[in-house]
Amino acid sequence: MQSKQSREDDFVLRRTHLSQLSDQELKDYFWSLANQVIQPMVELAKTHTTPSIERSVLLRMGFSSIEAKEIVDQIIKANLISKGAGHVVYQNHLLTGKPLYEAGIALLLPNGFKYVSEFFGGNQ
Repeated sequence: MQSKQSREDDFVLRRTHLSQLSDQELKDYFWSLANQVIQPMVELAKTHTTPSIERSVLLRMGFSSIEAKEIVDQIIKANLISKGAGHVVYQNHLLTGKPLYEAGIALLLPNGFKYVSEFFGGNQ
């Protein structure tokens, strides 16, 4: 059985650099530290995505959950997921002139990636 070791209370010593700060300065310092903690996650989110995030984007664009899953799966197979599913669908819409919904569904057809693959530079 382990004996409890008491920890020396060093709160007063550790807070000396904060003792002269006003309430507003303490709040500002807190948010500065909080931003430092989450900044790596924010940067990671800018450059990385997941299939569930991409399906969510397509759901908001009007696709059903089944359609969104199939489109995202095809985008992954085409190695274009890094471009973003919504972006791929939107570019297909611009390149083919089809309405947005039809441009997304067209990605499920044979040769559906013809134009967007060329646009994004072939198989990424």
